[in-house]
Amino acid sequence: MASTTALALALAVRVSIALITRTFFQPDEYFQALEPAHFFVFGYGDLTWEWTSKPPIRSILYPALNVPIYWVLKILNLDQTSLLVAAPKVMHGLLAAGTDIWVREVARKTLGQRYVPATFFLSLTSFFHALSLSRSMSNSLEATLTTAALGYYPWDATILPTRSQLRKFLVFIALACSIRVTNAITWVFLFPPLLWQLRRNSALLRVFVTDTLATICVTLSLLFTFDSMYSGAPTLTPLNFLRVNASSVSLFYGSAPWHYYLVQALPLLAGPALPFVLHGAYLALTQGPRPLKLLLHTVIWTGAVFSFAGHKEWRFLHPLVPAMHILAARSLVSLYDRASPPCSSKPASSLGIKRTHASVLALLSLVPALYAALWHSSAQIGVLSHLRGLPDTELRSIGFLMPCHSTPAQSHLHRRIPVWRLSCEPPLHGEELSTYQDETDIFFRDPVAFLSAHFPDQVDTTFPPSARAPHEYAWPTHLVLFGALLRERGVEDALRAKGYTEAWRAGNGIEEDPRRREGVRIWRRGVAADKISI
Repeated sequence: MASTTALALALAVRVSIALITRTFFQPDEYFQALEPAHFFVFGYGDLTWEWTSKPPIRSILYPALNVPIYWVLKILNLDQTSLLVAAPKVMHGLLAAGTDIWVREVARKTLGQRYVPATFFLSLTSFFHALSLSRSMSNSLEATLTTAALGYYPWDATILPTRSQLRKFLVFIALACSIRVTNAITWVFLFPPLLWQLRRNSALLRVFVTDTLATICVTLSLLFTFDSMYSGAPTLTPLNFLRVNASSVSLFYGSAPWHYYLVQALPLLAGPALPFVLHGAYLALTQGPRPLKLLLHTVIWTGAVFSFAGHKEWRFLHPLVPAMHILAARSLVSLYDRASPPCSSKPASSLGIKRTHASVLALLSLVPALYAALWHSSAQIGVLSHLRGLPDTELRSIGFLMPCHSTPAQSHLHRRIPVWRLSCEPPLHGEELSTYQDETDIFFRDPVAFLSAHFPDQVDTTFPPSARAPHEYAWPTHLVLFGALLRERGVEDALRAKGYTEAWRAGNGIEEDPRRREGVRIWRRGVAADKISI
């Protein structure tokens, strides 16, 4: 397949996936990307503690990618249109296509041109790529930048790279580590064999070390400048991020056993290609070639280091998925060769793999990918679309009685009205993690008691903003909640006593968290019961 055709196909696939996706996956898709950018451009929105703490632990660099889009929409008075949501999706879809394109180059350098079509096919049909790659998450862009850097890595130890190639390699590493500082774990493993390879040319080794040190200094200087300008105080966010996450704060968001990535994440990341990934890993270990063996060792090293951290998530290993596709391609092509010897009269496959394998892999990825893009947690996005379409005379304030960050915020609502949500700040001041409870925990422990203690006895029909002094709320015109909350004793009666009735509902697919089950509901004060939208 020509590179231009591959580029066009990758762009079409990733942008299409981005535009059709209407589901909620991770809060960071919004609160670490779109929401800070929206706040920066429009001057209002929902900033989490990572952005409001002094000093902040997040860099403005990744959210800043969305700033020009919001700024143009604002200047052209298009921010009230569907482009507010669609335009960032297109940009992140375009960035995602870089993973599909660069993995072709990595496959060519580690295995050879014959394995490129199979690798490209696996990348395009990957379930986890369909789920996550086109979303506005830093791990997704990290995956693209990591794959690009691997594309410039000198895998062939017999050929010395050029200084230009090594500089491009360093630039992509710098960008990836700027987006997520933990990306450096991968390069800590790959730099020693590179330095050993360059020892044959002392001049090239010397300039590479010089360029590496210069790249580190320039990158840290630029990050310090941008983040200090944004926060208004001297700020080096990579250091702040590592300092906070080395504490118990990261464990507040969940901990997992050491084998989590091996037992839970690997099957999800590899998807239906998992058997071929494992077979390809075996072939790499036993038969090589050396570049593929080094790539496998990189995957093992990175996964092992991440396994030492208490807090684990699938997406943290997203940058390793392209390498898994290369390992799977090694397996699939070898199985095809074994079934189709050179003297065979069967027509050759354009992918270099069995048609049965291609069909099964595509089908087993497509079905769950469509579910994840169109239905799973779709109501958490649909509720914002519904609210945004309500007239100003009707929608005057909103309250979210949900686990915190269960929906996007102003990046999808875009209304200058009072909006409150239950908070979930971690123990930032040395509180004991085992006994600490955030506001969301306190609410769901006894919802009726919380409503009685933190809300007025009567509904103020002017619907003023909440006082928040501290955690004091005003009754809004619209309450957003999961249906499961209504099964808690006394909750429905308490809401009806204040004049609220259900105005909208939508199903939300399969949900593990019992607090998020039974779909999403909107309860509006004073709405007639016969005006429910479904």
